[in-house]
Amino acid sequence: MRKKLPLLLFSLPALLPLLLFVLYPFLEVVRFSTWDWSGLSEPRPVGLKNYQTLFQDPAFWKSLLVTLEFMLLALPPFLALSLVLAVVLDGLPYERLAKSLLFLPGLVTLGGATLSWYTLFTPEYGALAQFLPIPPWDREGFWALLMVVLFTLWRHLGYGVLVASARLKAIPKTLLEAAYVDGAGPLEAFRYVVLPLMRPAVAFLLVVGTILSLQSYAAVFLLTRGGPYGATRVLGYYLYEAGFENFRLGYAAAITVVLLVLTLLFAYAQLRLLRHGDGEA
Repeated sequence: MRKKLPLLLFSLPALLPLLLFVLYPFLEVVRFSTWDWSGLSEPRPVGLKNYQTLFQDPAFWKSLLVTLEFMLLALPPFLALSLVLAVVLDGLPYERLAKSLLFLPGLVTLGGATLSWYTLFTPEYGALAQFLPIPPWDREGFWALLMVVLFTLWRHLGYGVLVASARLKAIPKTLLEAAYVDGAGPLEAFRYVVLPLMRPAVAFLLVVGTILSLQSYAAVFLLTRGGPYGATRVLGYYLYEAGFENFRLGYAAAITVVLLVLTLLFAYAQLRLLRHGDGEA
């Protein structure tokens, strides 16, 4: 016990902000989720009724389905492009410049980025619409969801390339040289040497990307407002609608708790995948 006490004291500077800004707000949200509350009226305790209503709400299940569709459309190209670009750029003279340009969209403010995309890609009056056939993403659900996916990839691909590149540079060059001496070509070396050793980075990007997909909201809010016809209403935007458009703050808190539970499950999966990847690497 005496040995653990100094460790606990040294951990307090990190634990206190965690308790204050993470655990306490989470417990407050759990408490709010048991209320029938509009934010203006007096809260009325309803127990687990909000959760019962939530799981019987077709709009919730539809938004969850849209979130999963968004995840399936965004994650595979995000992982593939991150790995491919990291491998292609590795060792090139302009590697740092290319990575800086890829990472630059993530530094642009979200409002400015969406305004730029509207100016360029609006089907009726966008700058690129004068020269290229732009799909009617403002009227058709599939194209709207695809536009949000492309915007998300544009903003976050640079981060994925940096993570993959950092892991790639940690692979000993002697392993690749030995593979080439044994007669392996570039594709065989990538498949049997590089890719297995990249597993921790792939697992990290997979789970972090999944969590970001579950919590996606801002791009949908600024680009499509959940439309057309609810085709891009992800869970984050459904939460916003319930709380700040319909003034059902208790119900929105229940959505938040469900979303946080899903996020924690994926975070746990991330830990397991990373440990598994490190063990095999």
